[in-house]
Amino acid sequence: MHTSAIYQQLKKSLNSYIEQGNTAFTVALSGGVDSVVLLHLMRTLKVDNPAINVSAIYVHHGLSQYADDWQHFCKNVCIELNVPFEAAKVVIEQQSRTSLEAQARDARYKALDELSPQGSIILLGQHLNDQVETFLLRLKRGSGLKGLGSMYKERFLQSGRICFRPLLNVARSDIEAFATQFSISHITDDSNTDESFDRNFLRSKIVPVLAERFNGFEQCTARSIKLLQQQQTLLDEYTQLDLNKCINEHQALCIGKISEYSAARIANIVRAWLALFTQVMPSQKQLEQIINQAMCAKNDAQMRIDLLDGQIRRHQGYLYFVTPSEVLTDIELNHSQLKLADGRLLIKSTGCGVRPPHANEQVVVRFDCNSARIKPLKKPGSNTVKHWFKDAKIAPWLRASVPLIFYNDELVQVVGYFISAKHIDKNGIFWECK
Repeated sequence: MHTSAIYQQLKKSLNSYIEQGNTAFTVALSGGVDSVVLLHLMRTLKVDNPAINVSAIYVHHGLSQYADDWQHFCKNVCIELNVPFEAAKVVIEQQSRTSLEAQARDARYKALDELSPQGSIILLGQHLNDQVETFLLRLKRGSGLKGLGSMYKERFLQSGRICFRPLLNVARSDIEAFATQFSISHITDDSNTDESFDRNFLRSKIVPVLAERFNGFEQCTARSIKLLQQQQTLLDEYTQLDLNKCINEHQALCIGKISEYSAARIANIVRAWLALFTQVMPSQKQLEQIINQAMCAKNDAQMRIDLLDGQIRRHQGYLYFVTPSEVLTDIELNHSQLKLADGRLLIKSTGCGVRPPHANEQVVVRFDCNSARIKPLKKPGSNTVKHWFKDAKIAPWLRASVPLIFYNDELVQVVGYFISAKHIDKNGIFWECK
């Protein structure tokens, strides 16, 4: 095993991590031949380098009747190899607009991230044939440059943890031959033969024919994928430079600045901007809708486009990504501090503000009272909160979360914006949100 080509390739691919002091690795163990071979290789690497720590995690999706048996098998393999083992059971609830495969994958990554030791790099067993199948699936879906780049050797989870695919350039036949040579037992997922799944159909019917007809087909495809990934990386660098010129300190996108670019560059900038907030990219049709509405709407138009996990809104020449916020309710203010439902802290301070309440006045914080009236200090006349919000150019979706301080039913402060001229007191009190 020490002299095998696969082992030497794995050792070389992990060398840069080890040289940087990353010595903890967690194998995502499914029981299939690829992940079991990967675990054996990592166990051998630990024998060669005792400073390395190797662990394994099995994620039980509950999608197969054999999942319990697979978990038991994985546990026994780890006992045999003296590798720490963890199992995670995840519940997947079918959601609209998201495939079951995608949901299972997301749940798997989440479980791997939560159970892996701190600082551990997660190792995935995908190989060359998986990469070719992914490329063909993306081609079938009409993917662009990023999609056709398929799987990268390294990916980062939202937590910042690294996932690495050390076998991505190794053919399935070589992995299977390795398992046979060293008598490594593994399990076979019964669903892998179900050709109603596109990936299985490609695996059994299409790729073998292409490989037989075109010598070195898998390796040539892998080379094309690598070139696509390099081109995407270059494009990302230029797109980031464009994006940095077009967003403000609140990460809002300036419509005037992006309009100076070509249509292709605008689309790239908008995608890069959305990637700051969500992993779910809009469809091509949605992207065109976002750009058209942003560029063509009147300055005072209330643009709103709903996406899977947020909204795109337009305000004062900028696009904002707005996520659903907590519904805030009225609360009596009896103390100098109050934690709001959205996590902000409402704090009472002394100084130039409003007079302290009288004994017969109840102090209440309310929200979303657009018809309440106030005459702000240094503003002409009394008017509604809605009027003053519009006058201050406060984005419509932010208005409902602004705390309004009432003495009984009289509005005395719009926190962060206005103090009632009628209640002004240089030695009074005022509230702040932090």
